[in-house]
This record gives sequence, structure tokens and C-alpha cells, in this order.
Amino acid sequence: MSEVSQGEARGRGSDLATPGTGLIDREPELIRGAFASIAGRYDLANHFLSGGADFLWRSRAARMIARKHPRRILDLATGSGDLAIALGRACPGAEVVGGDFCLPMLEVARRKCALPLVCADALHLPFHDAVFDAVTVAFGLRNMVSWDGALREMARVLVPGGTLLVMDFSMPETRLFLPLYRFYLHRILPHLAGVLTGQSAAYAYLGESIEAFPRGEAMLGLIRSCGFGEAARHSLFFGIAAIYTGRRLDISAP
Repeated sequence: MSEVSQGEARGRGSDLATPGTGLIDREPELIRGAFASIAGRYDLANHFLSGGADFLWRSRAARMIARKHPRRILDLATGSGDLAIALGRACPGAEVVGGDFCLPMLEVARRKCALPLVCADALHLPFHDAVFDAVTVAFGLRNMVSWDGALREMARVLVPGGTLLVMDFSMPETRLFLPLYRFYLHRILPHLAGVLTGQSAAYAYLGESIEAFPRGEAMLGLIRSCGFGEAARHSLFFGIAAIYTGRRLDISAP
């Protein structure tokens, strides 16, 4: 089993990291506490509430990364490790490192996989510049205190030409579906999640965070503004989730 490292990468990932990591500095403490409170039943809630679609979404994301033939992959906000595990299966020759700022979630991941795991703040990643060929973040960027700050930090640790993949919830694209989904998101989902996890408060913010999160052209523009080119969007299940990709620009090129 892998060892969860706080502040630096260990095991196979040790040559990638610099000692220490910055402190997470405001409401993230509340987010960290919320995830810690549901860590033991996080997977069950995810799979049930998505009807198992999250397996398909992660598999698709992993296949998209595999087509780039990366040697080193960072899965940020790795949580219980599901995407990191999918990446390891899709990219058997690659080194996959999972990073998250919530130790209880990483402990769940540690019990599921033997990948190197790092406890790290996404705004102050404990890695050298340009060491990863791909960086992924699934259902995590939305919870970060600074979306552009996190994206710029991901760009920093990517090699020029490296691949960024962001997967997160969005809002449906059809007007007919939108009010029904909003009712589910704000009225039903928190109660179901509360039954499954015993922590309905941990899901109370979810709907508002999804509504406020950039989507479509707004997200593509944000990605481009943070050092990426070839930004693209891939809609999932009528738009309730989306995958965004980008390529790390070489800012040193003439």
C-alpha cells in the first residue's frame, strides 16, 4: 500500500517534489472538514447519486489522457482515488501521483490503491516546475478558493505541451431539463446525500457551488487565461457535467 505523505511526495514520486507546502488559507478549512466528515461513505454517495455515471465519466477522462501517452500524471483533488486508479489502468506505463488537501480522504485512497499520495494545497503544490505530462482534477476545482490560482499552479507543474483535464459538474443545456435539475440539485440531492452519509450539511453548499462555477465559454476563457491553449469542452449527460481540456503553452518560446 502507498503511504500518505503530508507536504511532500514519497515513494516513487519523491523525485518530483520540494519539501513543504503552503497553508490553505480561508474557507477551505470548512471544505476540508466537510470532506473529512463524509470520507468513509463518499464513494457510496457518489455512485448512488450519479446512478453509476461517475464510473463512465472517469473512464472517459482516463482514456482521453491515455491518448496523450503521458509518463507522469498528477491527479489533483484525488479524494478517494477513483480517477487516479482509472488513470493507472488506462496508462499502465505512467507514474500516477494522487494529491489532495484532506487527509481522511487520502486514507480512503490509500486503502484502495498503491499509488503515491500527497497531502497538498492546490494553490501551493509541493512539486518542481514542469515535472508532469498531464494534470487532472475531477470535481475538485470548483471547491478551490481561487480557480485561476489553482489553474496557474497546475500550469507551473506541467511540461510545455502537457495536458490539463478538468472534470466537474455543470448545468443542463436544455431549458426543459434545467428547472427539473435545479429542483433535484437544491431540494432532493442534499437530503439523499444526508441519508447516505449522515452529513446532509456537507452537501448543502453543492447546488450553489455548481451554479456559481464557470461553464462553457466562461470556463474555456478561464483556462486560456491561465497559460493553456487548445481549450476544449466535452459535455457529459445532457450537460450536467463536462470535461475541459487544454494544452500547456510554452511561454519561453519566441
